[in-house]
Amino acid sequence: MAVKIIRLIFTIACVVMGVTWARFIIENRIATGYVMESTFPWLLLGGFIGAVLAAVIFLLLYFVTQEMYERVAPSVVAVLIALIAGYSASRYLLFWFPDLDFTYQVFVSVTVVLVFGYIGIQLALTRASNWEALVSEVRRRDVRASNAVSLKLVDTSVLIDGRIADICQSGFVEGTLLIPRFVLKELQNIADSADIVRRAKGRRGLDILRGLQESEHSVSVSIIEDNPANSREVDEKLVILAKQYNARILTTDFNLNKVAQIDGVTVLNINDLANALKPAVLPDEVMEVKLIKEGKELTQAVGYLDDGTMVVVDNGRNYLGRNVEVLVTSVLQTSAGRMIFTRFNNLVK
Repeated sequence: MAVKIIRLIFTIACVVMGVTWARFIIENRIATGYVMESTFPWLLLGGFIGAVLAAVIFLLLYFVTQEMYERVAPSVVAVLIALIAGYSASRYLLFWFPDLDFTYQVFVSVTVVLVFGYIGIQLALTRASNWEALVSEVRRRDVRASNAVSLKLVDTSVLIDGRIADICQSGFVEGTLLIPRFVLKELQNIADSADIVRRAKGRRGLDILRGLQESEHSVSVSIIEDNPANSREVDEKLVILAKQYNARILTTDFNLNKVAQIDGVTVLNINDLANALKPAVLPDEVMEVKLIKEGKELTQAVGYLDDGTMVVVDNGRNYLGRNVEVLVTSVLQTSAGRMIFTRFNNLVK
């Protein structure tokens, strides 16, 4: 909202500036003897040019990404500081020679500013990137020092899932949750999606993050600006940052889980935790389930337990929509979830 208000104020200022310049030019032309029948169209043209200028600036800023800004900002700052220092040095030198001819004053000022400007440009091109890397490394060391053992990088899927808030409140997770800026940006893009379901998930993730920041859980939340430039994939960036921070990755993404483990990064999969907390089911155990839909095989039917576990019932297709008693034959446990294979035993109702 604040950004929109500032844009509106800037647009109005540009229109007023255009009208002011148009009036200034018209007054100068009239002063030189030029006759105008009406000045209103020219004032209108000046305001239109100001509005176009504002639109062009908005368009240029739209293409400036966060990554571009982070790369260019140190260089621009170095050049500006060098130019200001050069101008200040030239004014200091000229202070000791008040009677120096104006031409020589200009020559001295331009020379000093040129020298300092070259130094600034050289430093910007050769040292700014190293300075940015140094600042990033210092920031990483500060985060590591704050909680060197319990750093956890949070994936977008965890925030959308939402169970992390309850887990933190229970005290089973401690330390510092690191939220990279690119994860926050991905979550914001999901929240701005045209798809209703994706938009709801994105907004839920943002609400969960805000809740984690405001609550008094046993964890602290830290937004980090690190964005590995040699990778575009969010999963790959998380793996790189996990190695840099010596942190673990919190996720519910099955593929990220596998990739991180291949790269030697410890992963805390919330689905694994949920599966570990489910009641144990053993072969030859009798249980009751309601059959919801047909299975893949000709005689199979599928039902679900209260915790969402899928139950595949052999010889149960004829009892869809009914509660049946089944006999457990085997249990398949994976990071993606748990499946219970059973055989029809008796009809309940």
